[in-house]
Amino acid sequence: MSGLNASLGYFVAVVIFAALIRALLRKWPRFSFILEFASSFMLVACWLEVQTIVEVGEWAGGLGPDVTVTMLFVVLLTQGVICGSASGNPTLVVQKFLQLEATTLPTLLAVVAQFLGAHLALLVAVFYWGLELTDMHMIKNLMARECSTSLLVSLLQGFFTECVCALIFHLIHLNLRRRSALIRVPLIAVLLTFLSYTARGYTSAYMNPSLAYGLTFHCPGFTFTEYAVVYWLGPLTGMTLALLLYMGHIPRIFARNLLYFQKTRFRVPKGDKGEKKKQ
Repeated sequence: MSGLNASLGYFVAVVIFAALIRALLRKWPRFSFILEFASSFMLVACWLEVQTIVEVGEWAGGLGPDVTVTMLFVVLLTQGVICGSASGNPTLVVQKFLQLEATTLPTLLAVVAQFLGAHLALLVAVFYWGLELTDMHMIKNLMARECSTSLLVSLLQGFFTECVCALIFHLIHLNLRRRSALIRVPLIAVLLTFLSYTARGYTSAYMNPSLAYGLTFHCPGFTFTEYAVVYWLGPLTGMTLALLLYMGHIPRIFARNLLYFQKTRFRVPKGDKGEKKKQ
């Protein structure tokens, strides 16, 4: 239990940091991209600790899979509540750009901020493990340089897994975005937890380029390019397909609806046609 108590303290510290940044940025909406930094930092930092519990805690600390799944759900739910519209996910930022809901500069700043947040979270987690507060963290500190990759299948299978999971996620997210946060946030947290648990033997279904960068890109087994194909290109492809299926077109690229025929809402009154014939 001491290892779990240390992890809970770590989670609380990370959440407080993200909440403070959100509170400070309420007066300066122009710097909203910094909230993406905090959201990505919170997500990656907490997920790294959940990953530690999965890899080490289940056999060194006696923590079962039910504990890790529950903790992951609580992390995702808390991140959705604390960070609100700041997802910490580059694919969702690019999706808004493709929907003409965001311009180029804010999109670039948000994506850069997300990757910076993920990198800082990795550095903070490594420092935290180095403190060796518990036996679990001592073992994790010894394993830090030889971490196990989340990509457990071939590149093609990994790309397909991330693409399909991202397609499902973005389709549901697009349908829920108009709903109340009381409904949307818990459902999204449940969906992400379910997909991650289901795909744990393949890619862990991160569906988030900055999250994958912080969690598995530094692990041996694959090159940076190979990781990018699976964890960056896969989710972006799935997001693009989801947007195409949902809207029938991608507004930023072309306006014509390719999938759905839209009937005109306006009809010419019959009286007008009769008057035209008389004339």
